[in-house]
Amino acid sequence: MIESILRILALTRKELLAVLKDPRGRLTLFVPPIFQCLIYGYVASYDLNDVPFAVLDRDHSAASRDLIARLDGSRNFHRQAGLFRNQDATRWIDDRRVLLVISIDQDFERRLMLGQSAEIQLLADGRNSNTAGTAAGYVSAIIAEFNAAWRAAHGLAGMPVQVSLRAWFNPNLETRWHMIPSLIGTLTLLQTLLLTAMSVAREREEGTLDQLLVSPFRPIEVMAGKALPSVLIGIVQATNILLVAQLWFRIPFEGSYLTLYTGLTVFLLSAVGVGLLVSAISATMQQAMLYSFLVMMPFALLSGLATPISSMPETLQQFTRLNPLRYAIEIAERVYLEGAGLKLLAPDLWPLAGIALGTLLLASWMFRHRVA
Repeated sequence: MIESILRILALTRKELLAVLKDPRGRLTLFVPPIFQCLIYGYVASYDLNDVPFAVLDRDHSAASRDLIARLDGSRNFHRQAGLFRNQDATRWIDDRRVLLVISIDQDFERRLMLGQSAEIQLLADGRNSNTAGTAAGYVSAIIAEFNAAWRAAHGLAGMPVQVSLRAWFNPNLETRWHMIPSLIGTLTLLQTLLLTAMSVAREREEGTLDQLLVSPFRPIEVMAGKALPSVLIGIVQATNILLVAQLWFRIPFEGSYLTLYTGLTVFLLSAVGVGLLVSAISATMQQAMLYSFLVMMPFALLSGLATPISSMPETLQQFTRLNPLRYAIEIAERVYLEGAGLKLLAPDLWPLAGIALGTLLLASWMFRHRVA
């Protein structure tokens, strides 16, 4: 057992030296993720076409029902529940079952009938700031229509209904508060996948794979020696992005670093497994690079980074369950902005662990099969 570990560590050292000895290689590994993080933090934005919401109606009047009916009649809104307590609103937003909770006070209609302004409270899940801001804009448009209809029916001036917005986990609805934590997984996956996919292909292209095969290394040790450097480099890259988020963009970190790195380690194992699969079927480094980008594009599009998963067709939503980046973004956001612990992250950690185990075992089998 000790000899096996020493062989793996020796191969790990060899892989790290092969990657880091070239100054241009070091520059490529560490500078682009930071540069991309800065670009995404300033220029990226989102669209939205599906808003799950709940209603906390304490008034139960004709006016409140009319306002709610206008939300129900919009193609962008889908009511999930009618709530009865403030604690219900907290639970539904924390569990991500709704994006918005609309709270209507019990004197809503009475104030309108007296010609006074009636205020409703809009509770928004600010973990995805752009989505929450866009949804709040849709609500404001519907309330503007309600105000116009009420003024016309009752001959009033001014704004009968006013919205009080409160965004949880992101009070100012800044897009970068969602974008930058998400990039911890996205940019790390890009670099880790590419680095891992090219590792075995580089051995084949340089003719050193045969030397490994006649060495005392077993196939599983070779795979472990290829995987460990990529995991270590991925952790360093994730740390760089985390430092940019905290030191440059000043995004407050609410969770535990131990929890975050636990989730990132499981994610990196799944990313390395996918990279080794790509490497096992690639004969040259050029093929490995091409296959890596072919894999990365669907992962990025189906991750929820650019488009909310709830807005995707049902079939594609099922495909996202096989995407490790989806879970990585969820984990990074929930730990960073929400302060979620391992217990709350279990629904994301178990699928990631399954993807890591499946891809690593399949890559190991393919490696033995191809070199046999």
